[in-house]
Amino acid sequence: MSAQKPYRPAFTASDGRLLDVAESVARDWDALGVRGSFLARDLDSGEQLGFDADTPLPLASVVKVPLALVVLDRIAAGELDPAHPVTYTPAAGAVGPTGLAAFRHPATMAVGDLLLLMLSVSDNAAADLLFDLVPVAEVAGRLRDWGCADLWLRHRMNHMYACAAGASGNDFSLALELAVRDERTGRHTIETLDPARANAGTAGALVDLLERVWLDRISVPGATAELRRLMGHQVFTQRMGGELRADSLRFGGKTGTFLHLRHEIGVVEADSGARVAVAALTRADRRAALAPDIDLAIGTAAREAFEALRG
Repeated sequence: MSAQKPYRPAFTASDGRLLDVAESVARDWDALGVRGSFLARDLDSGEQLGFDADTPLPLASVVKVPLALVVLDRIAAGELDPAHPVTYTPAAGAVGPTGLAAFRHPATMAVGDLLLLMLSVSDNAAADLLFDLVPVAEVAGRLRDWGCADLWLRHRMNHMYACAAGASGNDFSLALELAVRDERTGRHTIETLDPARANAGTAGALVDLLERVWLDRISVPGATAELRRLMGHQVFTQRMGGELRADSLRFGGKTGTFLHLRHEIGVVEADSGARVAVAALTRADRRAALAPDIDLAIGTAAREAFEALRG
């Protein structure tokens, strides 16, 4: 049997100092059995660092950011009312541990509050209710119209779990095992882990999107301002948020987690005026439903990149 080729990321860096940081992050991830893509960009200078930023990966719940932007764009255009009530029925809802997805009884909620649940606690049921109002094809079309290259939106949130359940007979421990095995072979048993069929994107495309949202260069300012506000309400801090917590810093982000995938994107802003957009997309080469060491590595990468880019 031939030896596996060594892992050699394709690095991106504006200068040698930033390249050193990118190489250090890649080494740290490799030591944990993590492959992935990483990109951090100073929104004012354009300087950046990262690796494999053009590699498409399934996005899991990170896809809720572009979905939210399209919904907010429709609200800003007067085509949707943020106060419009939507009723959730658990029997027809999406799988997930938070928000409406964890409810056992019907509930009615306004569109604007569905957006808050989707982005603050990553509520899959809230996301699929929003997909009822703005279908997948419409969201994908709007992203194309906005020139969001290398972002592909193909399915609702519940489809991820349906595909995993179908491949594993509802045994999500087995689904995790399949995900790790398929990562090594490149043949995807679970459809929504295949970048060619999943909601997918690249770290570069996600940083581009964050840059346009933070600089009001996409949709309309009312929509982008509300998206920034909602992303600031994310409650999960086990990745970037934990490492970027300080009185002088603000962070707006969105995690994504599914089987062996652990992601986060976001923008950190300092009182000094520094603004850095970061995208970290990872897939583990080991079977672990919980991986605090990988979460910490994502946060550490974001902190090191932010400190390097702000000089």
